[in-house]
Amino acid sequence: MTQRPDALTRRLALQGALLTGKMTRREFLNLAMTTGAVAGASLSGILAFSAAGCANNRAAGSGQRVLTTLDQTISFDRNISGLQDFELSQVSQYARWGYGVWRPGPGLPSDLRTDIMPAGYAAASAVQKVKLLNFFAITDIHITDKENPSQLIYLQQNPDVPPPPYDVLGPHPWAFESSVYSPVMLYTTHVLDAAVRAINGLHQQNPFDFGISLGDVCNSTLYNETRWYIDVLDGKLITPSSGAHLGAGSIDYQKPFQAAGLDKTIPWYQALGNHDHFWMGGMPLTAFLQQSLIGDAILAAGDVLDVFNNIDTPPLYYMGVLDGSTPLGNIIGAGPVATFASAPQVAADPNRRSLSRTEWIAEFFTTSSNPAGHGFNLVDPTQPAGFACYSFMPKANVPLKVLVLDDTQLETDGSTDIHGHGFLDAARWAWLQSELAAGDAAGQLMIIAAHVPIGVGAGEMGWWNEPANPVKNACTLPELLAALESHPNLLMWIAGHRHMNVVKAFVSTDSAHPENGFWHVETSSLRDYPQQLRTFEIFLNSDYTVSIVTTNVDTFAPDGTPAATSRTYAVATQQIVANDLSPNVPGADPTIPQPDPADPTVPDPTVKSIAPTYSYNATLYKQLSPQMVGTLKTLYPAL
Repeated sequence: MTQRPDALTRRLALQGALLTGKMTRREFLNLAMTTGAVAGASLSGILAFSAAGCANNRAAGSGQRVLTTLDQTISFDRNISGLQDFELSQVSQYARWGYGVWRPGPGLPSDLRTDIMPAGYAAASAVQKVKLLNFFAITDIHITDKENPSQLIYLQQNPDVPPPPYDVLGPHPWAFESSVYSPVMLYTTHVLDAAVRAINGLHQQNPFDFGISLGDVCNSTLYNETRWYIDVLDGKLITPSSGAHLGAGSIDYQKPFQAAGLDKTIPWYQALGNHDHFWMGGMPLTAFLQQSLIGDAILAAGDVLDVFNNIDTPPLYYMGVLDGSTPLGNIIGAGPVATFASAPQVAADPNRRSLSRTEWIAEFFTTSSNPAGHGFNLVDPTQPAGFACYSFMPKANVPLKVLVLDDTQLETDGSTDIHGHGFLDAARWAWLQSELAAGDAAGQLMIIAAHVPIGVGAGEMGWWNEPANPVKNACTLPELLAALESHPNLLMWIAGHRHMNVVKAFVSTDSAHPENGFWHVETSSLRDYPQQLRTFEIFLNSDYTVSIVTTNVDTFAPDGTPAATSRTYAVATQQIVANDLSPNVPGADPTIPQPDPADPTVPDPTVKSIAPTYSYNATLYKQLSPQMVGTLKTLYPAL
């Protein structure tokens, strides 16, 4: 671990003791004054911070009802002018133009969905009788070391026209890429903590059986990012700064804080995302990048958003970092290399080292929440190193199995594209088929939980297909979909990755067997607007069908908290950049059947989300096979 200055170390320890109740306020004052732990810092500032932390902890356990988007949504104006998308970093101008102002909006009803049911099915007559399962999903947290010298911040605000032929995209082709920069990067640990507080409140109202995180817990594979993530869920004292720890005593997003921690009675499980083992989510780590991460020189790179592996292709730009000593997180060390006399620098930190797949997985065994390993303890030890697929039964008395599938690309696949596609190698494909077959044989309902969604497009987030590449996907997307449809006990595939709340129906291709259809549910990112998690309640209905009630939930972000500031920045980013969060691109994926093959402009009617909130609540009905109905009638004979 990096050694902090003695005064800061003592101050963090004292703050942690005060926040966790191990020390009274009077004891804190006496010890702080006698040890000099407040040297160089404002005692009143420390006490104010500590009091705020304690207040937040009390709020999380106060029994206050946590609202979901069924109760209210976040509303804001969408036609504000003032800043262009490449001016997103001008945070000081947000208030002038009115960016980031939001207000409570009306609740969003649960959309009744019977797309995969037999024709004429009357959902209103099906009474929810037995709650089989209640769980939550979080995804794409992207915990970010904002002072990491190896990022791509400058590409979002690059004012230079790119060289031909890319100028056909316009003068600022990457300005929509708020994924490489937006001011929400300042508060990623705080937003996760705010989500945990919401989850804990919901758990008091309606207990969860488990929770699952669908990947991209960190932004760029870093050790410190991964540890911050696990430590927030564990309820540790979080020091959300690195290097020289600039602003740690005065800037809200840099100050240490006591995380609430997930309620210890809720087991949580983890899936692997592309950002968890690829640099910036898209590129295998090289020796150069590894050294850049732990060094002190800000990265100089070309336009890697165009050709991701051509990091040295001119023109080169210093990519910049966020200055933790400034209240708004000013970007420093960014711009064309030719305009700098020497490379801009930051304080180095060995905790920024990148983790391999196996190292990242190993971190989940260093935890104080349950279970140790968070699912990776269940991986078959005979599988290759770095294998990240496993299954578990959330409740011993309920025949429902969750298959946690790693569908991210391989480091060795040879792709020159961004490594964000869906991919299964032979071992993972064989594992999935075996688990699905075993679930059917055992009379178990099944859920697949993966990072990358399926059937949502053929772009950089679609199923990987590079015909000229010697490394192939073990199954094509049509082969995968055919296999999934052959297992009628599959309820749904849940995913993250696209930062969207979208539900798609995969309707059975055999009208005589509607039970072969399944649902596909995506959950948005905690990093970007709308910064939501999702809950799933699964019911057995009176007619022995299943209904899945899935609901979006905002984070617990009272006014004046860092999480509330992050929400303001998330709204402002959406207002300025206007990301399309509910795409239904006609003909987006030609490898699967289209709504109207004769007219590729026809959207898919089974793909739904709700604009302008970009949240989506739904009750999803699923027909079961006669065999599964028989199993459930034995277990639940009186519905």
